[in-house]
Formats: sequence, structure tokens, C-alpha cells
Amino acid sequence: MSRIGRMPIAIPAGVTVDIAENNKVTVKGPKGTLERVLPSEMEIKVEDNHVVVSRPNDLKKMKSLHGLTRTLIANMVTGVTEGYEKVLEINGVGYRGQKQGKKLVLSLGYSHPVEMEDPEGIETVMDGTNKITVKGIDKEKVGQYAAEIRAKRSPEPYKGKGIKYADEVIRRKVGKTGKK
Repeated sequence: MSRIGRMPIAIPAGVTVDIAENNKVTVKGPKGTLERVLPSEMEIKVEDNHVVVSRPNDLKKMKSLHGLTRTLIANMVTGVTEGYEKVLEINGVGYRGQKQGKKLVLSLGYSHPVEMEDPEGIETVMDGTNKITVKGIDKEKVGQYAAEIRAKRSPEPYKGKGIKYADEVIRRKVGKTGKK
């Protein structure tokens, strides 16, 4: 049995979970509403303030879908109660960012400023000129947008210049040495 899949998901106060046909799960909470269509083979039930996911048989595909389905629902519940955030740092001389309405404008050493529009349901907050916080209720979208921002200038190994996650460690390399 999947150790993750069989754990029940507690539904906190103020959160409602609705399961429609074809396993369309809708989670409403204080921060918003998320909905997602999950694999139809899985059996999802709401029993006294808990969501329970069970699988029909022990085929390899069902085993892998079991844990996935449970985790996706758990992430939706966490998203509508607490929300998700990722923090990025900009390192490098002259590299900086700023907010202009819903636009994030980054100057990253290119000949032009890089402009990025905040996607639906996600907001970015600048803390100073070199800290970007990406917030939202959908874990997948927050991670994806943070990765897109980082990809505009990913950190390089010699000086560590670029955009990195706050908790990321950059493996540094030693530069070349001159002739003797």
C-alpha cells in the first residue's frame, strides 16, 4: 500500500472540498478556490473532515497514481489555507528588479530591460531591489513562474551572478590562473 496515498487529508475549518463526476475536485478556502481533474481510476471520498484516496487494484500504474492524487489534493488544501511562496535573489553588479503595476522589470546586464507580466492568480513582491517573492495559492503555478524568472539569468558558477532561489546553493568554480 502506498504510504503517502493511504494517509487521510485533514480538512481545516473554513475549507470545503467538493468531488464532482470524473473526479473533478474543487477546494474552496479563505484564500480562494482551486479545481483540478484528477485520475478517474482513483476513488476519492470525503469522510468526517478528512479526504481519503483509495485505489482499485495493485497495478504499477495505480500504485503511482495513488500517492500522486493524494499529494495533489493535499497541496490544494494547503494552497487555499496558507498559500505558497518562493523567494528569489538577484546577485550581480548593476542587476536589479522593480515592480511597475503588474509588471516585473528586471535589468540583468542585457541591452534591454526584461519585462515579465504576473500570471493570473500570482503576485510578485519586490523587497528592496534584489529580492523577489512569488506568491499564490497554486503550488505548480508559483513554482513554474519562479523558474521562468530564474531562467532569465540563471546563476553562473564563477562569480555567482544571476537570479537564484533564496535557499539554493551555487557550486562555485575556480577561475583560470595566469601564466608563470
